[in-house]
Amino acid sequence: MTDDAPFEIEPFLRTLTHRPGVYRMLDAKHKVIYVGKARDLKKRVSSYFNRTHDAPKTAMMMEQAARVEVTVANTEAEALILEYSLIKQHKPRFNILLRDDKSYPYIFASTTHDYPRLKFHRGPRRQKGRYFGPYPSTSAVRQTLSELEKLFLIRNCSDSFFRNRTRPCLQYQIKRCTAPCVNLISEEQYAKDIDAALLFLEGKNRNVVNTFVARMEQASEFQDYEQAARFRDQIAKLKEIEARQLVKRTSNTDLDILGFASNAAIHCVTVMFIRNGSVIGSRDHFPRLRGETDRQKILNAFVAQYYLGRDAPAEIIVETRIEDGELLQQELTQRVGHKVQIRSSVRGDRLRWLQMARTNAEQGLNLKVASNATIKRQFTALGEALKLEETPQRLECFDVSHTSGEATVASCVVFNTAGPLKSDYRRFNLKPAAAGDDYAAMSEALQRRYARVKKGEVPMPDVLFVDGGKGQLSEATKVLAELGLDWLTVVGVAKGRSRRPGAEQLFRPGESRPMSLPADSSALLLIQQIRDEAHRFAITGHRQRRAKARRTSKLEEIPGLGPKKRRELLRQFGGLQGVVGAGVDDLVEVHGISRKLAETIYNALHLDG
Repeated sequence: MTDDAPFEIEPFLRTLTHRPGVYRMLDAKHKVIYVGKARDLKKRVSSYFNRTHDAPKTAMMMEQAARVEVTVANTEAEALILEYSLIKQHKPRFNILLRDDKSYPYIFASTTHDYPRLKFHRGPRRQKGRYFGPYPSTSAVRQTLSELEKLFLIRNCSDSFFRNRTRPCLQYQIKRCTAPCVNLISEEQYAKDIDAALLFLEGKNRNVVNTFVARMEQASEFQDYEQAARFRDQIAKLKEIEARQLVKRTSNTDLDILGFASNAAIHCVTVMFIRNGSVIGSRDHFPRLRGETDRQKILNAFVAQYYLGRDAPAEIIVETRIEDGELLQQELTQRVGHKVQIRSSVRGDRLRWLQMARTNAEQGLNLKVASNATIKRQFTALGEALKLEETPQRLECFDVSHTSGEATVASCVVFNTAGPLKSDYRRFNLKPAAAGDDYAAMSEALQRRYARVKKGEVPMPDVLFVDGGKGQLSEATKVLAELGLDWLTVVGVAKGRSRRPGAEQLFRPGESRPMSLPADSSALLLIQQIRDEAHRFAITGHRQRRAKARRTSKLEEIPGLGPKKRRELLRQFGGLQGVVGAGVDDLVEVHGISRKLAETIYNALHLDG
């Protein structure tokens, strides 16, 4: 059930996400030879293939690398922890510099002392006190300690240094400590400061943040803008250093998380392995269930075939309840000798892992669809569906985007048998005679594009798609007739009555009835891809043009995010940059922001298009 197709570099790189994650280099025998972490998977992985490497180790590794696998993470910190876990698991030969057996770093609070201190700790946790972590790196601990000293004025000196002070040290002079060593603060007051710091380290930081928000607003009211800016920056830093570690262990249970993605023709099930509360990796599977598009049936068949042939963990988390769940639980429990649960309704860490698995399934699906072999089959199927004499080699698709006639933009995207040809994409800033006239806008964009095609400045496509029904198709045929290109194959792509993917209707000149293709048709899948890409490219251009005209914040473009919620976001994170740097879990902590809205905000500020 795994995908053993030849690895193709170009389509793989083209569809990689810009999100953080971990990538694995494998040799011809599918052995992991290198594991790396990336803040931006697309940029990092592409760098291995887009230039020559002077470093002998990297050059040798690339000679042996036969394929690359990726696992998408929510944050760079999670990617770092996952990278560590995979290196410990696979011991790749080219990760020599990263092979150390150091434990994760922690922050230690010596709570038994009258004036506790916070310090960096690595190794056995034998001292009496409290430990916070683990943290993904030494620098993360150092940064957190530095910020805690600034925010709460907690001492960082050793006990021997503390006992022998007769006057305040430099830390007091630079306002990083309240000098408890010489009794410039009472034990009771210092205890309040350390309690606040510990609450923050526990993640109970809403009151801490609200305090700084109040201080920032108070400073602004007194026109102390320098002080207000300092509080704003501290709020942003507080959010930045919040611990949402992937390795946080709420239990030692072993479980598998199944993420699912489908485009009707191809289905991807990503199995994410959680062991002892940590993600140790993932693998994509592509079940071959011809003609089947029901998610529940696909997952039911996959779980049965996959787990009846191997040992199952204590829990299997799936996106939707499967038909034979109880029967499979009984059978798997009997086979492996311990209780096995198949669950679909989850919360907390399990829900977060499920969302992470779904993201990886979508990424795996995109990579599968983008492979050259798949695209070539789609082009062949398209030629057959449209009854063309030859298989098309170049496709163009147009779409129009505007808001009540404002900032109208048309897009032209181009696909060839290798996939999207982004160097040939074009946008058209339009000024139709009547605001909101989609037909006039489409006509103007086609005239400008195909006048150049007629002159030979731009290659001629084999098929022209326009997003819309009979009206847009009519405008396209008029423009082509005026230019003497009425022989070109033109197709209007309209959403069906249900407006669901797979129900599209195709309009052809001279045909009274629209054509419909099966939901799992390779030709329809290709049409959906190019239509969706034209839509994305048009919307992106429209938003950029509208934003430039309005000169407004990115947050104002997000549906469902009103003025009050925008203001609260900016207050809680100290500005737009703080919001951009926040993860979904951080956004949910803000009053009035649901998880669905948090995901919408995150996607609007991070994802392509």
